[in-house]
Amino acid sequence: MIKKPTVVHNQIIADTSVFSIERVSLRFTNGAEVDYERLRGRDGGAVMIIPLLDVDTVLLIREYAAGVDRYELGFPKGLMEEGESAESAADREIKEEIGHGSRRLTLLKTLSVAPGYTNFETHIVLAEDLYPKRIPGDEPEPIEVVPWRVDDFTSLVEQEDFLEARSIAALYLLQHYMDKKCSPKKTL
Repeated sequence: MIKKPTVVHNQIIADTSVFSIERVSLRFTNGAEVDYERLRGRDGGAVMIIPLLDVDTVLLIREYAAGVDRYELGFPKGLMEEGESAESAADREIKEEIGHGSRRLTLLKTLSVAPGYTNFETHIVLAEDLYPKRIPGDEPEPIEVVPWRVDDFTSLVEQEDFLEARSIAALYLLQHYMDKKCSPKKTL
């Protein structure tokens, strides 16, 4: 087994309400010493939700993304609050963003986002058995809800405003989940 490098020194060099930048000095087992800078996200991470309205339809959102200065089409998402489970955060976020709650939430996978630079993780949650329920959120403007046919994911990936890697990964995870759910059980 490979032994992790030893932390020689670490220091916060910038701090914001969203993340900190940390300089970390490491010593590897071969004696090499290297300084890295990494983003340290706040505890909890985020959720991205795949709201399955029915077996044929997912609900996407189109909202402004400040990091890239454009409107993007993707799955609802948001930060987890302190002490909140991924499933609870997912249910809260879809009530805020698409006006639905879910009676059945399934954590499909936790993804790391740029693990060479940050500890940030996103929990991909499937929301099924939806019902109408809206709660106030922190969005600065109404979010457009876009129904999309499950059997039309190819054209979704081709959309000019469907670019976020987490949303594309979520499509794969949904397809994998549906394939497993629908395939007959094999016996030896």
